[in-house]
Amino acid sequence: MKLFLIVLIGLVLEVFVWIGVGDLVGSMWYVFFWFIAAFVIGLNLIRKYSAGVMPQMQQMQMGQMSADPALSNNLPKIFAGFLLMIPGLISDVLALLVMIPAVQNAFKAAMMKAMMKRQQAMMNQMMGGMMGDMNGMGGAGQNPFADLMRQMQDMQNQQGGRDSSIIDGEAREITPDAKKIEMKDVNQPK
Repeated sequence: MKLFLIVLIGLVLEVFVWIGVGDLVGSMWYVFFWFIAAFVIGLNLIRKYSAGVMPQMQQMQMGQMSADPALSNNLPKIFAGFLLMIPGLISDVLALLVMIPAVQNAFKAAMMKAMMKRQQAMMNQMMGGMMGDMNGMGGAGQNPFADLMRQMQDMQNQQGGRDSSIIDGEAREITPDAKKIEMKDVNQPK
């Protein structure tokens, strides 16, 4: 209900600003053309900066933090493009504010803080579930994976300087068991 009220108030403010600016410049056509230009600029911003963001966004949805600087640098610009695509002068001013480097840094910090909080909540929920399982089994109430979880979290926090797109592993060749078709099976009358 709060979100609906905020959107409704924003919509009413946008309409009043449209009318005021249209009266100020002498014609509503200038405002209309500005909306079209802002939409095209926003669309180009989104196209330009969202090229490699989807894999990292999927990792973020799964609760994994990505240390890729391209993701944290491009998300504010994509958000600004989205704001430019919304028809309205207030949203366009907000988009221009988001394009300022100091505001982008604040946006990145807030985003990382929210992701860390989400990841911590997921880890607490996972560890709490393990604690419940251990208590139900009559264990001592200690989580046997707590040290491992702490080590994983420490490694993830230290990973900030490394390239997280590198996957280390080993490869081996697997030959599938393929059925061989013999000519006698193909030429058989039905």
